[in-house]
Amino acid sequence: MPRWRFAPLKRPLQLLSTALLCCSLLGACTALPQLDHSVAPALQGAPHIQGVRGELPAARARSLLAKRWPRGRLDPAAQAALEEAATGVPLIAGNRCTLLFDGPQTMRAMLEAIQGARNNINLETYIFDQDAMGLAFADALIAKQRQGVTVNIVYDSVGTLGVPAAFFERMRAAGIHLVEFNPVSPVHARSEGWRLNQRDHRKVLIVDGRMAFTGGINISASYANSSLFHASKKSAEHAQLGWRDTHIKIEGPAVQAFQWLFVRQWASQDQDDLREAEYFPPPQIAGDKLVRVLATSSDLPFDIYKAYQLAFQQAQRSIHLTSAYFVPDPQTIATLSAAARRGVDVRIVLPGVSDSGLVFYAGHAYYDQLLDSGVRIFQLQLTVLHAKTGVIDGVWSTVGSTNIDTRSFLHNSELNVVVLGADFGTEMEQAFQEDLRNSVEITPEAWRHRPWLDRLREWLASLMHYWL
Repeated sequence: MPRWRFAPLKRPLQLLSTALLCCSLLGACTALPQLDHSVAPALQGAPHIQGVRGELPAARARSLLAKRWPRGRLDPAAQAALEEAATGVPLIAGNRCTLLFDGPQTMRAMLEAIQGARNNINLETYIFDQDAMGLAFADALIAKQRQGVTVNIVYDSVGTLGVPAAFFERMRAAGIHLVEFNPVSPVHARSEGWRLNQRDHRKVLIVDGRMAFTGGINISASYANSSLFHASKKSAEHAQLGWRDTHIKIEGPAVQAFQWLFVRQWASQDQDDLREAEYFPPPQIAGDKLVRVLATSSDLPFDIYKAYQLAFQQAQRSIHLTSAYFVPDPQTIATLSAAARRGVDVRIVLPGVSDSGLVFYAGHAYYDQLLDSGVRIFQLQLTVLHAKTGVIDGVWSTVGSTNIDTRSFLHNSELNVVVLGADFGTEMEQAFQEDLRNSVEITPEAWRHRPWLDRLREWLASLMHYWL
């Protein structure tokens, strides 16, 4: 068995989680929806695909799907229609999707996009630290605002709990419009009430309405250094390793979906309209990728959860997941276990190094059920895993901010991109295999002989799984 260690907490989030638990015990717990094949009638029609000139004809939609999906698996139109019936979100054609691995690559790409902005920049983030990386982003955003580019920022109140107010005031003084999502202080609560448990966990950057970024990466120096991804050998300087995460850059018509979601989030928090800018330029074809942009919030619940569950249920060959915080609900355990029992290669890469001991052990409480069903579990070594990705049958891929836990699916504002196609799926598979290379498998035999103290920690942490 590997020895686990924990990265130091960046801010007192675990103390806040405990406070949330105490407050939440006063109210009832909300349940995730049970998903079955009750949406099967949707399979009789073609899925809707939006192009730059509106919805594509059914025949053209089926043709595009067939090109993106290899033969010998679930009919692509059926899978896409099933997902659309569950979420109500159409596919969008004509996009370019670029995978970004690790912090340095992602930070460079986002800063380059900011520096190239001509009209508007919208940023939505959970963490915006006042450190070298945060200051670099703040300086770049201030410079663009002074050049006449409209800059709007939504940042989460809990995610920035330890950040001095002066950091944000400096950007406000430069003319940037900032909104604090669901303030921790009840004195500053929105008119609809104090919503401490509802957090904005999205990480989204939209530039000129033509380019969007999303994934698991926050604005923080935790990503200043590379992890072991694509490293030729393991570094001896473990303390210098950055967090392992994944982001995606989208160009094309799907960026409008990102923009609409940002506008909705802004409207939920701020009484003032967004400043005038060309937020929705005419869409242009940028590539050949079919994309579905899924989001959750207090008024858009469950879409990401439903998409995951349907993908698990329909998988025929493989389910490969990475999850930073893995505390699965009973239905997720059941669908993953059922897939493994019917011969699907189910492998999950989870953290071997964590920044949250409670979540770390709460997730361990479910290893027995998964391992007994044939699910294979791996733990990434040496550096903190923060990625939230999935690739199923090599053709259904997702990158986003959503962890596989109840908090993400039920209480957070999250955003994930689903990309259909074998070529993008191949990139995702290659990244997954790279993470496996730096991981250690947790075998059923070794797991059965883990220390009793760990079992006690798992049991105690599992009591709070709903609120972690």
